[in-house]
Amino acid sequence: MVTAAVFMPELTGYEYALIAAIFIWSGFVRSGLGFGGALFILPFLLLIHNDPLVFLPIASIHLLFFAGLTVIQGEFRRGGADTSQSTVNWAFVRYALLIMIIPKLAGVIGLLVLPTDLMNIIIFVLIAGYSLTYILDKPMQSNSRVLDTIFLVVAAYISGTSLMGGPLVIAVALRHVKPEDFRNTLFALWCVLVTIKLIAFVIAKIDIQLMAALWLLPFAGIGHFIGLHFHKDLLKRDNRQFYLILGWVLLGTSFVGLAQVIA
Repeated sequence: MVTAAVFMPELTGYEYALIAAIFIWSGFVRSGLGFGGALFILPFLLLIHNDPLVFLPIASIHLLFFAGLTVIQGEFRRGGADTSQSTVNWAFVRYALLIMIIPKLAGVIGLLVLPTDLMNIIIFVLIAGYSLTYILDKPMQSNSRVLDTIFLVVAAYISGTSLMGGPLVIAVALRHVKPEDFRNTLFALWCVLVTIKLIAFVIAKIDIQLMAALWLLPFAGIGHFIGLHFHKDLLKRDNRQFYLILGWVLLGTSFVGLAQVIA
């Protein structure tokens, strides 16, 4: 039986309960919105244990499992092998990957070689920047191929270091992908990028926290299925109030995290 002690024995039962709740939240936002499985949970996890190399492999494994499952289910429901009926815009996936592969690898290398405190500072600063776009209701937008390339290169590097390049990829995908195919297209892209990251972890002999990922999988699964239920409703709603509240929470968490690292 997998127990909490296999994960991080120095944590308390209260901290494990918080981690479980955070992963329920991760499953919900990932399947409900199509992104944010790491962006919306990493700052909270780092307040519990300030090492991103502990949590990023777990988030990567969960993303690969649930995103892959959702894409496969969507493909079978809409048309199977008929690519004209696909829920994934494969042309956009190929376009994005051609631009993102090299900076993605550079970002993974950065994650492995940079000091933990510096990585934490980078992560909290990035989250603070993203939170301001939600608070000010000024989401990033791309309106040209040049901006597409810039956003995807930066997103790939950020994704390599922290799995948080989603908002920049979304800014590009909004120009190319229909709303009904948006989530599954992003999921297909995430699957490829996360596979690269996990392979790099294995090559670098980083513990991918497989037992912890399995222990937390049911909690992420609860959130995943709740998110699937609300996905269509979330697409139709005006979510500005949700993002405003989330922006302030992320901003506050980032400041607390930065203060913790600096102290």
